[in-house]
Amino acid sequence: MGYLPQQERDLRLAKFREILGEKNLDVGIVYYDEFNIGNGWYLTGWCPQFESGAVLVPRTGEPMLLGGPESEPFAKLDSAITETRNFPVFMVPDEEYPNATITDFATLFEELRSFGPVHRVGLVGGDRMPAACYRQIVDGFKGIELVDITDDYVTLRFMKSPWEREQIRAAFALADECHAAIKSKIAPGATEIEVAAAGEYAARSRGASGFGFTPIVGSGKRSNAVVPTASSKRLEAGELVLVGIAPKVRGYAGVMGDMLPVSGDYTPQQKKCLALLQEAFRLTKAQLVPGKIGQEIDAVPRAFFEKEGFTKYLVCPFVHTIGLHEAESPFFGPGSNDVLAPGMTVCVDVSFFGHPEYNGARIETGYEITEHGAVPLSAKLDKICSGS
Repeated sequence: MGYLPQQERDLRLAKFREILGEKNLDVGIVYYDEFNIGNGWYLTGWCPQFESGAVLVPRTGEPMLLGGPESEPFAKLDSAITETRNFPVFMVPDEEYPNATITDFATLFEELRSFGPVHRVGLVGGDRMPAACYRQIVDGFKGIELVDITDDYVTLRFMKSPWEREQIRAAFALADECHAAIKSKIAPGATEIEVAAAGEYAARSRGASGFGFTPIVGSGKRSNAVVPTASSKRLEAGELVLVGIAPKVRGYAGVMGDMLPVSGDYTPQQKKCLALLQEAFRLTKAQLVPGKIGQEIDAVPRAFFEKEGFTKYLVCPFVHTIGLHEAESPFFGPGSNDVLAPGMTVCVDVSFFGHPEYNGARIETGYEITEHGAVPLSAKLDKICSGS
């Protein structure tokens, strides 16, 4: 059963075709794979396994999926775009599919030209596309002009529709359940893998469609790894555990990030660490005002970290957008001129890593930006991260 409603798909195709019209483009090609899922998912509500592919959208006419034969039946069942063509460059290398119909870009070009002239083609995600794929498009579409429209396309994803915000809010509700399950599993002797499994089960058993990242569990010095996946290490009394999980609902992510004590209670020094994070969090949250640009938002918590002597332990800025990826454009960092606006969904993500005493630490939750300011996507994590 597909995730993307027809009405949402049609609205997105119409917006994409507006870009094609404004740029005087005859066709748009949107590359995607399992690591660059968002741009393709935005039009299809779907992504293949094992294979990569692209969504081809003519300015007029029906869109199609360019992919491989192993995912073709899957696409016809679950994708919001079901017309397919199979290409060797998107297939599993060296695998053979003797009963499949395989084509090439030269043949596709002739097919497209039978419906009208093709002179200019817009390309989304060319910087993530394998060189062989790019070369075959250029060689197969002889005489056409390729135009990079990645930035224009990605901008379509900045503002979330009511339907998208509904999925994101549901994903944050799952993240709350994951937090409770993870917290209950943390105890001396438990392995990091067991902690991660508790969170994953809480999400999957309640309908999660996937995860925005592999769950983060790093105890003691392993918290310095920024995004440590769970290991077989056993938790030790007195340690802090860095945890994070990003369950998805219909492809859209929620998230929670926290620091939890193995022994059940924070030591005095751990309380000092948490208090510092929470103050930075409150300062950052107060900057979530529509109309502010990334540099303005980032400057306040960055100045606080500088005052406390923690700037050299910063790895990530304090605010990013959340949607089809747990962290996606726009990112509101120290060099950002992106404007915070109603309709966006963002995360306050306060962290530092490599501290000689505290190791690594992170607290994170999300907010919907409205005309009146930031509304928590998780009331529970908002209180925890804000220290209220």
